[in-house]
Amino acid sequence: MSQTKPVVLLAEELSPATVEALGPDFEIRSADGANRSELLSAIADVDAILVRSATQVDAEAIAAAKNLKVIARAGVGLDNVDIKSATQAGVMVVNAPTSNVISAAELTVGHIVAASRNIAAASASLKAGEWKRSKYTGVELFEKTAGIIGLGRIGALVAARLQGFGMNVVAYDPYVTPARAQQLGVKLLGLDELLGTADFITIHMPRTPETTGMISTAQFAKMKPSAFVFNVARGGLIDEDALYEALVNKTIAGAGIDVYVKEPATDVRFIELDNVTATPHLGASTEEAQEKAGIAVAKSVRLALAGELVPDAVNVAGGVIDENVRPGIPLAEKLGRIFSALASGERLESVELNVAGEIAVKDVTSLKLAALKGVFTDVVSDQVSYVNAPVLAEQRGVDYRLTTTEVSEDYRNQLTVSGALANGDQLSVAGTLTGPKQIQKLVGVFGQEVEIPLTEHLLVLKYTDRPGVVGTLGRALGEANVNIAGMQVSRADQGGDAVAVVTIDNALPEGVLEAVASAVEASTAREVNLED
Repeated sequence: MSQTKPVVLLAEELSPATVEALGPDFEIRSADGANRSELLSAIADVDAILVRSATQVDAEAIAAAKNLKVIARAGVGLDNVDIKSATQAGVMVVNAPTSNVISAAELTVGHIVAASRNIAAASASLKAGEWKRSKYTGVELFEKTAGIIGLGRIGALVAARLQGFGMNVVAYDPYVTPARAQQLGVKLLGLDELLGTADFITIHMPRTPETTGMISTAQFAKMKPSAFVFNVARGGLIDEDALYEALVNKTIAGAGIDVYVKEPATDVRFIELDNVTATPHLGASTEEAQEKAGIAVAKSVRLALAGELVPDAVNVAGGVIDENVRPGIPLAEKLGRIFSALASGERLESVELNVAGEIAVKDVTSLKLAALKGVFTDVVSDQVSYVNAPVLAEQRGVDYRLTTTEVSEDYRNQLTVSGALANGDQLSVAGTLTGPKQIQKLVGVFGQEVEIPLTEHLLVLKYTDRPGVVGTLGRALGEANVNIAGMQVSRADQGGDAVAVVTIDNALPEGVLEAVASAVEASTAREVNLED
């Protein structure tokens, strides 16, 4: 009796090379993922689904797929996949995070060349029947200074290509060591110094609450009037209204933009300006990038359905992991993200995961990888996976290690992420899983004991212990219309350092964190957003 082959659904048109990479071990079906009723019917009994950007794999689709084990997005973004619902259903989500790196780097360079020589505006003028050579006089790139904000994989590729033009390359990235920058032939600068020095500024950062709008009015004011800015990374890193004002007022000379806050970008004022080169999110739009993406996710699907470790899994680590260890993977990743949020831009020197309790006798390597993934998820421009996280640490000169002990005094099992910062500070964050439902709890911050369920939005404050602080904190948040879901306060000694961990319903509005910190005279105030 022959064994039934796993079923793989191709919900969008993918290359023959993608199908070839899947191999003969699967039953391949096709459907129009953009047709909702067709998708919900087709997905019901499949083991894996491959999509691009048109198919919405949301909670409804995941609930309809009773056998689904893998969702594979043949590309970098995952806006059309409900990762949270997939994780709750035990469905692995994979993508192709490195498929577009060369294409994105080349497009960045293309924008820089086009801006420096007014190519787009001159082309439009000539097509309109005009011949205005003097109007479109440009500048050479040779011996100019390029400033790269975010020296990850794409930033490094851009640096190498701009050096080929004879440009001086400087960069801002608090998570890159001077040794790594020297390998790349790049000089590290502070952000303000880079903004004031560079002739061409390109940004390659992840979009997080901290980086959204990181280039705005104040930053444009620091730039040369002859400077150009470029964003081929994520929409929203550059404040679009501030960019328009800077271009109209000649605060800067021009811009090249490929990504936008809202896409399709149909109502963006700066697109109409002559000193702007704008493209419709073409970073991954090359035949080569599309081919690489399809082949990469096909290989991931094969690994996942074989039960092996999947390097490009974004929500769960594949492979044979002990059933008692697996629930700790998302907790370890969240602890890593909290650790980085508390570090707040300070360069890391070391990271350690300590696993204490019953699971310490098992293979907990996956927990170390998850913690390291969490540490880098919100601070580097590269997409972070369980496999490349150690590489990112090594490139940035961050020592990392795993320690275990079978003794856990307060909990059945406890995970602690700790480490040292370049400024000499030591940080630690601890968590555990409790009860039959394995509720994730934060049980330690800054070396102080707390016990509070982990939620998507946290506020962590350190201040001098004294009467009235809790009331002041509550009033400050209430005046900002921020609802408190829970709070834990801990202190080592009366009158010494105290720590407050507050769970809130939503991310803080702009300016509220600073206002709250001032109200309670906090020495440290950090907002942590753990949304998927």
